[in-house]
Amino acid sequence: MLAEPDATVLHGSGNSMMSRNIYHNKNQDSSISISKMDVIIPFSPDVPCDNNGQRMWWAFLASSMVTFFGGLFIILLWRTLKYLWTVCCHCNTKKKEAQKVNNPANSQAADGTPKGPDEKDEVVPASEVGWMTSVKDWAGVMISAQTLTGRVLVVLVFALSIGALGIYFIDSSDPIESCQNFYKDFTLQIDMFFNVFFLLYFGLRFIAANDKLWFWLEVNSVVDFFTVPPVFVSVYLNRSWLGLRFLRALRLIQFSEILQFLNILKTSNSIKLVNLCSIFISTWLTAAGFIHLVENSGDPWENFQNSQSLSYWECVYLLMVTMSTVGYGDVYAKTTLGRLFMVFFILGGLAMFASYVPEIIELIGNRKKYGGSYSAVNGRKHIVVCGHITLESVSNFLKDFLHKDRDDVNVEIVFLHNISPNLELEALFKRHFTQVEFYQGSVLNPHDLARVKIESADACLILANKYCPDPDAEDASNIMRVISIKNYSPKIRIITQMLQYHNKAHLLNIPSWNWKEGDDAICLAELKAGFIAQSCLAQGLSTMLANLFSMRSFIEIEEDTWQKYYLEGVANEMYTEYLSSAFVGLSFPAVCELCYVKLKLLLIAIENKSELGESSILINPGNHVKMQEGTLGFFIASDAKEVKRAFFYCKACHDDITDPKRIKKCGCKRREIQSLFGARPRSPFSLWPQTETCHLVWAPIEDEHPSTLSPKKKQRNGGMRNSPNNSPKMMRHDPLLIPGNEQMENMDMNVKQYDSTGMFHWCPSKEIEKVILTRSEASMTVLSGHVVVCIFGDVTSALVGLRNLVMPLRASNFHYHELKPIVFVGSLEYLRREWETLHNFPKVSILPGTPLSRADLRAVNINLCDMCVILSANQNNIDDASLQDKECILASLNIKSMQFDDSIGLLQANSQGFTPPGMDRSSPDSSPVHGLVRQASVTTGANIPIITELVNDSNVQFLDQDDDDDPDTELYLTQPFACGTAFAVSVLDSLMSATYFNDNILTLIRTLVTGGATPELEALLAEENALRGGYSTPQTLANRDRCRVAQLALYDGPFADLGDGGCYGDLFCKALKTYNMLCFGIYRLRDAHLATPSQCTKRYVITNPPYEFELVPTDLIFCLMQFDHNAGQSRASLSHSSHSSHSSSKKSSSVHSIPTTNRQNRSSKVDEIR
Repeated sequence: MLAEPDATVLHGSGNSMMSRNIYHNKNQDSSISISKMDVIIPFSPDVPCDNNGQRMWWAFLASSMVTFFGGLFIILLWRTLKYLWTVCCHCNTKKKEAQKVNNPANSQAADGTPKGPDEKDEVVPASEVGWMTSVKDWAGVMISAQTLTGRVLVVLVFALSIGALGIYFIDSSDPIESCQNFYKDFTLQIDMFFNVFFLLYFGLRFIAANDKLWFWLEVNSVVDFFTVPPVFVSVYLNRSWLGLRFLRALRLIQFSEILQFLNILKTSNSIKLVNLCSIFISTWLTAAGFIHLVENSGDPWENFQNSQSLSYWECVYLLMVTMSTVGYGDVYAKTTLGRLFMVFFILGGLAMFASYVPEIIELIGNRKKYGGSYSAVNGRKHIVVCGHITLESVSNFLKDFLHKDRDDVNVEIVFLHNISPNLELEALFKRHFTQVEFYQGSVLNPHDLARVKIESADACLILANKYCPDPDAEDASNIMRVISIKNYSPKIRIITQMLQYHNKAHLLNIPSWNWKEGDDAICLAELKAGFIAQSCLAQGLSTMLANLFSMRSFIEIEEDTWQKYYLEGVANEMYTEYLSSAFVGLSFPAVCELCYVKLKLLLIAIENKSELGESSILINPGNHVKMQEGTLGFFIASDAKEVKRAFFYCKACHDDITDPKRIKKCGCKRREIQSLFGARPRSPFSLWPQTETCHLVWAPIEDEHPSTLSPKKKQRNGGMRNSPNNSPKMMRHDPLLIPGNEQMENMDMNVKQYDSTGMFHWCPSKEIEKVILTRSEASMTVLSGHVVVCIFGDVTSALVGLRNLVMPLRASNFHYHELKPIVFVGSLEYLRREWETLHNFPKVSILPGTPLSRADLRAVNINLCDMCVILSANQNNIDDASLQDKECILASLNIKSMQFDDSIGLLQANSQGFTPPGMDRSSPDSSPVHGLVRQASVTTGANIPIITELVNDSNVQFLDQDDDDDPDTELYLTQPFACGTAFAVSVLDSLMSATYFNDNILTLIRTLVTGGATPELEALLAEENALRGGYSTPQTLANRDRCRVAQLALYDGPFADLGDGGCYGDLFCKALKTYNMLCFGIYRLRDAHLATPSQCTKRYVITNPPYEFELVPTDLIFCLMQFDHNAGQSRASLSHSSHSSHSSSKKSSSVHSIPTTNRQNRSSKVDEIR
């Protein structure tokens, strides 16, 4: 607001730069000083300015002051007159209105009708919106950010304000006041345009303001008062005054509002950060502008002689060092006005600096390090992984997902979690930075889903916390994640982990959930129980399957130890590949044999796609299935490259090749690929022409050479399968093809023996009291060949889902007499909660007690059981990880330390009409072909087959006292896991990546371990939470015709000649050709490789041995055996008569030891167990 004290003279015409004249003589005479001031303002002939050099800063300042105070006076005068008019002239009107309000009856006539218009009291007309109100509303809409026009206008005003501030920065290098020609000065023209726009916007704001007085005193209004009028004055006077134009910097305070209008700022922290920065910067720049003005002008009472030349940016520097209390002293204020301003600015500026700067730094420091957005790379897919993100879960996932045995994994993994990773997890991400990115956020927030580009992701994987104390709450969280993701992108493929089987039903309620499109729920409780159940049928199978579906690297050991053979099998995994056209027309066993012998691949199943597009998996279907183009095979191999041989194999080019590594793509194959994928794929399997039904039909297995037997003869000879000396080619019944066969004739069609799908044995619901056994009743029942389930749990424990354990043991591909009785030993209160899902399964009983009681264990004849399963429902309720498995470990050690008298076991078994397996080789059911062959006797608990469930992998070291496993050893390398006596749910983590790469893998593993659970069955269980019985029909009976896992003994039977030094490959081919059995592994004694005999009975698994692998007589062979319809007819009747006679003799001989009131009840329980 002051003028430039220094005299400057223009040198040369048209030169806009001014040089400063230095006063060499300072005279104290005032007249001389005045004469000096007459030449302060520069001028030139082309700029019509005051020739006397008279400064006009007061005119610029007066224009602003008059505008401000004049408007303020008018507003106050208007308010005063309005108040006086209201008080003095409208008192009577208010009194009348108050009387009308207090006496509303006066406005009506005596009869209750309103008064007419001609009566004394006039009716007040309805208020109408006046034109002033309309204009006010229109102006309010124009300046508000609620409409597109308003947002554009607000943003434009802010942008022009920053532009005007930029022009000020440019003009600040010129003198404070100088002559300017409006028509030649480009910056002045632009500034004039900006201020005209500001004037119009000021008018809109004034019209829209409700309170004119407060509007007049607003910061933005004051800025306009001191910046807009001086521009018009400068045009009139042909001179410019830098003056108070720095006040435009105060517009920066609205920067956060502008960014919110543009939807750039969305979080509270970002808004707060921008607010603090904008206030700090605008205050800093505004104060610097004032110092620049007074220091370059000087004090008016000193005749402007004490000025100093400071650039604007030097003033900015001065204000910063002043606020920060540093004060170097190189730049300082000389004028009194400047120093006085600095005194007050230090008080406020220092406080602002001390509070704002730390808070700004804190906000920047607390800003999400992983808060960016994912940028998709062209030609590269990405998946989103969310849920339970910890170091353990992520490391297990990445180790399997990025395994080197997979083909080139060109997939980027994006992790999304609402908690930032710790240092260890961050280091893990950095090690995989080329394929892994982490973003902080929640899948429940659509904004975060947009950041990770979920709509373009190939899939979304949701990890569950397997160790949470409340599994239902964890499942509910994951279901909400699925709902949020599906709501944002219904087409995205989701693979989620679930802890409880019954919670899978909630996923079916999501409209966009479609398992046919790749959506999958990996239920850990279901698969864990299924793995353990399969170990009850073939001990060690849980370990083999877990290794097959996990990616393991080959570890070579030179020493001849059991670890060497175990690890060779561990390196095998499950892969899928389309079969070459060279296999078209061949039966499944022929293709399987060719793949194993020539390609060194083990084919175990194929995919069937119906004409409707629905796919199903056929496991070892038999030689009635013929291969056609486009058949997808499931292979066991060590890496994905080996499986390519099945696709590249060409009979013309590779028939004479002995080294499978030389089988590569040939010219024939290229033409085959073009023809294969150029035409519509055909169904991958065909049935014999006799089948003319739309359902899956299993035709009889026929010899390649026609048999001379009649069909009836063939049916009668079907039972030869159980004889060790029978013909290599055997027949199977098909109830669909032969509706009058003996199976249908002997079956009561009015009795429900199977569930409605025909996949499981079924019985009417039973009350739990009818299956409860006392200790004495269990002892006199003399159980054998059964499954003992030791369960720890109480009323508050989470349910483990025992139905998933029982269902595979009650699969319909077993005959009724083959079903192993199941005895639960545990808390009755807990088992009551589980019983609702178990009451429809036959041969299930309960012994209330504790697995730690040896008396209870002896009562259920644990020494004669086929398998003892140890489970706990209390594992996740303990914080200390090392103590989570204490109950299971104590129960396992307790059983192993027990001693038994074998003579008592034999006596009890014979009294029941039961000969222990292995003692009588003449029994058809004890044939090695039939299934698992148990030991003749058990005298110590260490020989009892046990499988123990563990939560913490490191606790496996406590199960075996004779092993040398290190606590840091991975689970799959420990002896209990290799022997199949321990199982941990952590081995199922690999199913997430396996399912992503091939969704058929999960279907295959469900088919193998669940006994036949299908999506249709899951939908049925979601409706009723229980199996529904159904009458036997040809269609449901056809579902029984499916493979099951068994163990083949080599010490006797048709394969005894191969057991002593024979080759595994010869056994494989013989079993496949003769019995349609598909062998896939060995269960070998741990010390079988030693030259000296050993007393150790522990066994370990060997997966997919090579052809030349040498066999020993004690080996048990894992195999997939076909279902035989005839096997159960004679055996069932024999078993029924045998059990009836011996039961009656037992009752008569033992009647003195049982109270009369309990005889009938115990008899029914005994029959039920059998």
